[in-house]
Amino acid sequence: MQDYFEQAITRDQADKLARFRDYFSNNEQLIYLDGNSLGQLPLATKKLLNQLVAEQWGERLIRGWNEQWMDLPSRLAAKIAKLVGAQPDEIFVGDSTSLNLYKLAFAALMAQKRKTKIVSDELNFPTDLYVLQGLIKQQFHHHQLLLIKSPDGISIGEEQLEKLLDNQTALLTLSHVAFKSAFMYNMKNVNELAHKKGALVIWDLSHAAGAVDLELNASGADMAVGCTYKYINGGPGASAFLYVRKDLQVQLINPIASWFGHNKPFDFDRQFQSADNIRKFGVGTPNILSMAAMEPGLDLLLEAGMPALRRKSEALSVFMLEMIQKELVPLGFSVASPMQIEKRGSHLSIQHPEAYRINRAMIEPKDTSKAIIPDFRPPDLIRMGFAPLYNRFEEMAATIQRIKNIVSLNEFERFGKEKLTVT
Repeated sequence: MQDYFEQAITRDQADKLARFRDYFSNNEQLIYLDGNSLGQLPLATKKLLNQLVAEQWGERLIRGWNEQWMDLPSRLAAKIAKLVGAQPDEIFVGDSTSLNLYKLAFAALMAQKRKTKIVSDELNFPTDLYVLQGLIKQQFHHHQLLLIKSPDGISIGEEQLEKLLDNQTALLTLSHVAFKSAFMYNMKNVNELAHKKGALVIWDLSHAAGAVDLELNASGADMAVGCTYKYINGGPGASAFLYVRKDLQVQLINPIASWFGHNKPFDFDRQFQSADNIRKFGVGTPNILSMAAMEPGLDLLLEAGMPALRRKSEALSVFMLEMIQKELVPLGFSVASPMQIEKRGSHLSIQHPEAYRINRAMIEPKDTSKAIIPDFRPPDLIRMGFAPLYNRFEEMAATIQRIKNIVSLNEFERFGKEKLTVT
């Protein structure tokens, strides 16, 4: 392992993004590899929220809406648009990822009334499938949900997807980066396959936005949803976003007619009149505290630039994968992510029968070693995320060394097999 530590030091010294680590509330006794579940806290967010609570809310009260808050969602939308390769008036910020998916899936199925097939895959995030199942049960009783099978539990070939698409496919909805394996679709190719059959496509960008160089417009994407609390570092439960291509906005209907989707909400008209632009997808009053917290993270990502962030993400991933193959595979681990970097997002999963207890031992060391925080995904995966703004190459080497020690010394046996509520 010594050679790897020396390589890591050299790479960290040459890292042009290294300075961004100083903008986060880092605990130097901690190695954080769970930015793909909850990003770290930008230092600027602390200052911003203190000022917002004490002054904007505490002193300005209701005046804050005209002075600061009403423009916040559109300002954030413009920044997210730059991050994902869209136009500012194609992004809505607000609500949750699941609610946004519900709105767009309902709208897509209504727009494709004569088609009754919905296609997804078995690598998709379960919540996305729950939303689709609920739509079928509650409103679209004649529709069927078909899932593309993965031959290895890691990836899916475009030829498999193409076989399931036909002229009766109303909607294809996929995670751009799979939450377990990090498998990443070629968005442009998939959009073209779906459009040839007349299907609309919704992408879930939750494990991609802020870590993968996205080009929604250039790829011909119809719609997308995504969260902001992972690589965007917006904070726990931060407001989500959705994207609708400009020419589709007039055609699609938000199933939840409500105040902030109204064309003129402050006219207080008793009859609903939908906005005719991206604002039509609004539902509730904007969550100002949550929304404000995501802006510092967005600013850091935009300053660093997505191409540079993706290059570092790839470098961290390749470096980690090399160590896994040399140091951990002989100890009974296997790689549960695609080997080709162009088919992999910004995390790696490794497989081991004792994955859960190894994960616990990483988080809770028995000595003065640094706590290392990845996450566990059932049945037997340790998932390690790479956040290029704050992760270092030296942390990759230290993580592999720590896992080796845990397994070699059976340190994981300190823990029972009962699982904590959040893993």
